[in-house]
Amino acid sequence: MKKLCIFDFDGTLFDSVEDVVICFNEALSEYGFPTLTRDEYIPCLGGNIDDIVSKVLGVNSNPQNIESFKKTYLDLYDSSKKEKTIPFPDSNEVLRNLQDNGILLAINSNRLTYSLNEFVEKFFSDIDFVAIEGHNINCPSKPDPFGVKNILNKTNLSSDEAFYIGDSITDIKTAQNADMDCVIVEWGYGDEKTFNHDYPLKVINEFSQLYELF
Repeated sequence: MKKLCIFDFDGTLFDSVEDVVICFNEALSEYGFPTLTRDEYIPCLGGNIDDIVSKVLGVNSNPQNIESFKKTYLDLYDSSKKEKTIPFPDSNEVLRNLQDNGILLAINSNRLTYSLNEFVEKFFSDIDFVAIEGHNINCPSKPDPFGVKNILNKTNLSSDEAFYIGDSITDIKTAQNADMDCVIVEWGYGDEKTFNHDYPLKVINEFSQLYELF
């Protein structure tokens, strides 16, 4: 019996890409590098911040540029209002109903933990997430199952008692590495390769379809 839902954040719980695009393009302009369109950013997302920055920089990617550009981007992002980052429709209601019916909820993301907490406190203050596992520079990031295993340890549950819910190939690989059933959502930043992957147990296009899992 399933008792736990572990959610990815960007593209699964929150529509966040527009604020990311704005801040990345501002940083690229500061360095004199070409800016990118929203569609060009989407394939860059899914890894940890170093992976994303490397892909965004493209031919300008090297260790020195990655470190300096990452700091510039994070400073811009942290100081921005992030007004375009909002939960996907019906997410709060569905999470609250799942919680009220005894389902445990957690978040596992490659976004930095302090950023996850910022948005959870702002938009999901009525949701009691049992664990929020974000990126830690001293620990492996997704698709390594490190964060998932931490969540399972905190809840004293096994992998077959949980669903991993995400929108990307990285999320599928994370679930595979954790030996956990995976559900993919279509409202995020995935593509046909993600939606047609043979590993996910289910692909859904509305938040309310999560009820069907139980």
